[in-house]
Amino acid sequence: MFKKVLVAEDLDSISITVIQALETLSIMEIQHSKYCDDAFLQIKKAIQDNNPYDLLISDLSFKVDHRENKLTCGDELIEAVKKIQPDIKTIVFSIEDKAYRIKSLFNNLGINAYVSKGRNSIPELKNAVESIFKTDEKNISPELEYALNDKSLHEIEAYDISLLKLLSNGCILDEISATFKNTGIIPNGSSSIEKRINKLKIYFKANNNVHLIAIAKDLGLI
Repeated sequence: MFKKVLVAEDLDSISITVIQALETLSIMEIQHSKYCDDAFLQIKKAIQDNNPYDLLISDLSFKVDHRENKLTCGDELIEAVKKIQPDIKTIVFSIEDKAYRIKSLFNNLGINAYVSKGRNSIPELKNAVESIFKTDEKNISPELEYALNDKSLHEIEAYDISLLKLLSNGCILDEISATFKNTGIIPNGSSSIEKRINKLKIYFKANNNVHLIAIAKDLGLI
């Protein structure tokens, strides 16, 4: 079983429950952090001390307070940690249920398991911990398995995400074109961007740009 685990969770009630569950698995050392920045520093120091963590369990959302932080969410924490400790096992423990975001966590950040907070979350979390300790196979809460099997989003590219985000911010074609040109994103001509928007509306069966943005938000694309 894992010997050293870090739990990144800003709510005490949840972190206490998670720690109690991990203790039943005979994990020797369990530590907790309420801030992503602190969690990253703990992992970095553990590496320097030649006593690295075996497992990181992190929420995705962290409430903003008076403190200024460089890492503000679980996605950013996991990405930063993977750069200094690529082989650390990671479990996301979150209420997020958007298919695109969950799929992105597995495909882009290389997480090992995703457990949805809910009625059966603690047994599922314990099962995920035991499962990824024994194997490298992906583990996900049963009710969210569709997220990994959903083929409907496979044609959506990073370009489309950037475009949808700018649209959702109220940018018009010329503004999107200028932004793309400044950041080196191509194609960046107004005509090409308009064609891409129309293609996305057809793909998502959206009636107009507002409807397209609403669908993108519902899917967790933006």
